[in-house]
Amino acid sequence: MIEISASATTATVTVAGELDLAERARFPEVTARVSGLRRQLLVVDMCAVTFMDSTGAAFLMALADAAAKRGGAAVLRGAGERELFVLEICGALEMFRLDPGHRCTAPADDAWAQDRVRV
Repeated sequence: MIEISASATTATVTVAGELDLAERARFPEVTARVSGLRRQLLVVDMCAVTFMDSTGAAFLMALADAAAKRGGAAVLRGAGERELFVLEICGALEMFRLDPGHRCTAPADDAWAQDRVRV
């Protein structure tokens, strides 16, 4: 599952489950929606990612590249060692800032996220 939410300055992409070849068909739509938001900061919340392959890394790279082209930045939140390793092997880790202070928690009530879109 991939969800997109936005505030005045930030777009957040929350990923749960597998981010791999099987999900590839959804990536262009998500990338287009996030790019259309035109926010300076892109946060990718990976707390609930269970598996990521190079296809998922390529998706994250496309998101980070789109943010950089707008003069913005991409932040990874909650990425595990496996996901960071895949990004490093793909030569993409430097495209992201890491949020070392973030601590993943159990899913909370998301009633506040009025402009959240599940794609």
